[in-house]
Amino acid sequence: MFRGFATTTFFADDIEEAARWYAELLGIEPYYRFPEPPEKPAYLEFRIGDSEDELGFIDRRYAKNQDRTPGGAVVYWHVDDLEGTLQRLKEHGATEYQPLTERGSGFNTAQVVDPFGNILGVMNNPHYLEVTGHQS
Repeated sequence: MFRGFATTTFFADDIEEAARWYAELLGIEPYYRFPEPPEKPAYLEFRIGDSEDELGFIDRRYAKNQDRTPGGAVVYWHVDDLEGTLQRLKEHGATEYQPLTERGSGFNTAQVVDPFGNILGVMNNPHYLEVTGHQS
């Protein structure tokens, strides 16, 4: 039934600023924008990671719930250097939401809030490495 994550979406009041912030953080530009330039996008998307997972941003004016309190489901992205990634996120303007926490068996997690109010989870995940055949 469920085959895998297709797209993770975040909301942003200023979608152009979100695109700049994440492009600088990730080192890539969004591959998709709607509508096309020169119009201001209502949606844009990056493809990142080993599986080119989709990270999308929606203009918050389309959000059913206008609450800007961080919350909801948290997607965790596997990273090889959790401490370094957490430091880079904070240096880039994210704020710590949940500190680095050891969960046991090599699973470690942390959460930050990006400048647009979205919770971004990062983790060391031995299962991810096993499934993808990668090593950290």
